[in-house]
Amino acid sequence: MYEDILLPFDGTEGAAEVLHHASEIAHWADATIHVLYVADTTRDSVTVVEGHPMDALVQEGEDIVEEAEEILRTLGVDYDSDVVQGNPAPMIVEYAERYNHDLIVMPTHGREGISRYLLGSVSEKVVRLSPVPVLTARMQPDEQFAFPYENILIPTDGSASATHAAQYGLSLAAALDATVHVLSVVDDTSLGPDIRSAISNQESEQAATEAVDDLLSEAKTHGVANTVRHVEYGPPISEILDCIETNDVHAVVMGTIGRRGTDRILLGSVAEKTVRSAPVPVITVRETE
Repeated sequence: MYEDILLPFDGTEGAAEVLHHASEIAHWADATIHVLYVADTTRDSVTVVEGHPMDALVQEGEDIVEEAEEILRTLGVDYDSDVVQGNPAPMIVEYAERYNHDLIVMPTHGREGISRYLLGSVSEKVVRLSPVPVLTARMQPDEQFAFPYENILIPTDGSASATHAAQYGLSLAAALDATVHVLSVVDDTSLGPDIRSAISNQESEQAATEAVDDLLSEAKTHGVANTVRHVEYGPPISEILDCIETNDVHAVVMGTIGRRGTDRILLGSVAEKTVRSAPVPVITVRETE
């Protein structure tokens, strides 16, 4: 399923953990990891070393990349690496497209200092911009990622974007022989007690049920043997996080755009909130024209 995995890397502890997770995926898929460091040219990083001008971020990037290469050699993963200059988020997306990478893997934040180009905002920009699927992982103390994924959560609202992402998630689940949890959320938090709200609530519930049923039917065509259906009520992000916790979910696959109206759950804002707050890897898939 994967041949070339792009890993933007900044050398932080969280990034190192994500590197190990990417290595597990690469071993499984027999893929090559491409380590990328982007020297942020939007910052003034030029200094003078022994009388010669030198870009401090580029030098730092070369050192960080060498550390990543040493880890990958130890792990026995095929790899190559590159240090480039540019605006980090657009450069990462452009690089992935230029070299036909199958997946971008990156942490959702970096630490302060010269390596801070991988702050959550950069990861979220990559999620919004990238036509290549993006796996983001939020590293917190004592968190560990499980692979192979045994339980995969696919949120859906039945929209074209959600359906496109679901196809990707089902293919991944089939390859891993994982159980798929299909979730659709009826966001009833904004509905009042009047008749129009009651009608809207019924329509939203019907749309959510149909979205789940359609995806469950699609799962069979992908050869996914084990599925679990979830239709929940409440704030979308809360229900997504609750489903992750109560069902021992190992990864989430979701689109970045959803329907408009009361049944919209896959808005960019919800996807970005999931990326920021989910304790498991989140693979976002953007539908392209």
